[in-house]
Amino acid sequence: MPTDRLVAFDLDDTLAPSKTPIDPRMGALLIDLLRAVEVCVISGGQFAQFSSQLVANLPDAPAELLERLHLMPTCGTQYYRFRDGGWQQVYAENLTDEQKQRAMTAVEEEAKRLGLWAERSWGPILEDRGSQITFSALGQSAPIEEKVAWDPTGEKKESIRAAVAPLLPDLEVRSGGSTSVDITRQGIDKAYGMTKLAELTGIPLDDMLFVGDRLDEGGNDYPVKRLGVRTVAVEGWPDTAEFVEGFLAERAGA
Repeated sequence: MPTDRLVAFDLDDTLAPSKTPIDPRMGALLIDLLRAVEVCVISGGQFAQFSSQLVANLPDAPAELLERLHLMPTCGTQYYRFRDGGWQQVYAENLTDEQKQRAMTAVEEEAKRLGLWAERSWGPILEDRGSQITFSALGQSAPIEEKVAWDPTGEKKESIRAAVAPLLPDLEVRSGGSTSVDITRQGIDKAYGMTKLAELTGIPLDDMLFVGDRLDEGGNDYPVKRLGVRTVAVEGWPDTAEFVEGFLAERAGA
């Protein structure tokens, strides 16, 4: 029987609404969870987003608990651990300058061809995250209500992804957050990140559990499910909080 030694989470729309800090309730629950098991957060955002949304909102987390927290930004193409009082990068699967330029050109041209390049945006639409190029249809800082209104079914985002993928056969093009498309090196997705996590920690995939909001086929959490890791589907951070409370209660009663 598998033993839960590590619980991994998506970030946006799983631990917190898109691009916003985690709720104090969620922060307190993550601290309690870190006392019970190791925790990983793997998402499309860059490390700065992890810092502002997650790490800065963990209530008085002592170093010995932060050392049990694994951060995997940009869909696992980067990996950070807390060591010697600070966060240190373990690896980064960066794109070459040529790959970055081709990716940004393809996304911009196809979004404009489809009439989906925003005339008004909140922050940059295209972002170089080193190991990942991210297209955010309304900009990095767009309000949640604007994102929901722009593409409630996900069809617009998927049409961009489908148009760009054939133009970049050597790269991985996938749907990201609510209005984003992420581009990484080929074969690198959240399944890659989870596999690397198992290798580097010595914790087998069978002893891991993954919680995410996009486990549907085509979603950016789906590769973890396809990998065979046990998964829990949620539709927002309140669902995740309820899951963590149940998980901790079950362990306490075991």
